[in-house]
Amino acid sequence: QVQLVESGGDSVQAGGSLRLSCVVSGITFRRSCTGWFRQAPGKDRELVSTIVSGDSTDYSGSVKGRFTISQDNAKNTLSLEMNDLKPEDTAMYYCAVGSPYRCLQRFRSRTGYEYWGQGTQVTVSS
Repeated sequence: QVQLVESGGDSVQAGGSLRLSCVVSGITFRRSCTGWFRQAPGKDRELVSTIVSGDSTDYSGSVKGRFTISQDNAKNTLSLEMNDLKPEDTAMYYCAVGSPYRCLQRFRSRTGYEYWGQGTQVTVSS
């Protein structure tokens, strides 16, 4: 059984930092896509960042330069370091894993990922 458990969400002031973590069990990261998505109330779930096939990274334009994605294959953990947080970063953040055959052509879309965590809330106040 595949499980993804996120942690690290919190309420912070604008300009602050947070580190999100996602512990994955039941599946390995090898050649998979591992990513973070977010969803604000009334909006679609959007890609924040992803690691494709364990080496290349991709970021949405709104977080590039502020957020850093990483993964620890030995611990099966995915992380998202978030700096200089802005109120528009407020959302529920989800980690996701996509198998290679599914995600390699769709790694920017939620349809490229089969496995999802329950989410962790990030709230940034001005």
